[in-house]
Amino acid sequence: MLSRLHTKKGLQLFLGFLMGILFGFLLHKGGVTKYDVIIGQLLLVDFTVVKIMLSAVIVGMVGIYVFKALGLAQLHPKPGSVGMTVIGSLFFGIGFATLGYCPGTVAGAVGSGAMDALAGGVVGILIGAAIFAVLYPRLNKVILNKGYFGEVTIPQLLKVNEWVVIIPAVIVIAVVLFWIEKTGL
Repeated sequence: MLSRLHTKKGLQLFLGFLMGILFGFLLHKGGVTKYDVIIGQLLLVDFTVVKIMLSAVIVGMVGIYVFKALGLAQLHPKPGSVGMTVIGSLFFGIGFATLGYCPGTVAGAVGSGAMDALAGGVVGILIGAAIFAVLYPRLNKVILNKGYFGEVTIPQLLKVNEWVVIIPAVIVIAVVLFWIEKTGL
């Protein structure tokens, strides 16, 4: 069933569009498209964003590997490196700290009518992408391939069964979520 979906690019785009709308709606309902909530996270006084992200990590991690075990999904990890991670983190962090939105929350905020997200966020994403495109040839030669680790998942890197990583990760994340909730953060 899902292998047929790979041949239907138009359907893939349509489903991606629908999932994007659903994602934005859920971000909005969760409150993380609000500037005050994001700034509260950056100031470490409102942990709504962390709670939503960690919950998503648990659901996504378990869901993907259950689908994989049932033969309904395949993993296609993108190649990575320490250099790519550092540069991507810097671009993301600068934009996030400057405006108070990440790419997902800026889209959700635009959808809910936040003009600062439209004027600052969308424009900022375009400017950041343009700067990266201009710098890419030099960055690629100098830093992007430093610490290259290829197309590997953490279980593959550790040479263990996926569930040996997933189960402890879920337990640790659940404990952190419980602690955050218990402390009222």
